[in-house]
Amino acid sequence: MQALAENAAQVTDLERQHARFVEASKDSNADDEHDPEGATIAFEREQVTALLDRARRSRAALEQALARLDDGRYGVCERCGGPIAPARLEARPEAATCIACAAARR
Repeated sequence: MQALAENAAQVTDLERQHARFVEASKDSNADDEHDPEGATIAFEREQVTALLDRARRSRAALEQALARLDDGRYGVCERCGGPIAPARLEARPEAATCIACAAARR
């Protein structure tokens, strides 16, 4: 699945960025609030951490989609049992619910 390969590359890139920010913050002033550069490093580190968490959640969702594909449940809504529209699956291969059920959850 191409989406899973792209996600794996994204996770690897974000892990490298995160490691660089952690390393850079080791040498910076620990008091980010009063260090003009420290606040930037802390912000960037937190931003990359959030992106990395999101990418990891996306990978988990894609892996769950592959499991549904393996056992014949891919494309079937987990809430109502109806079909998930092909256009939705194309846009979001990890989708586990149809559009109506996804909208009802919000």
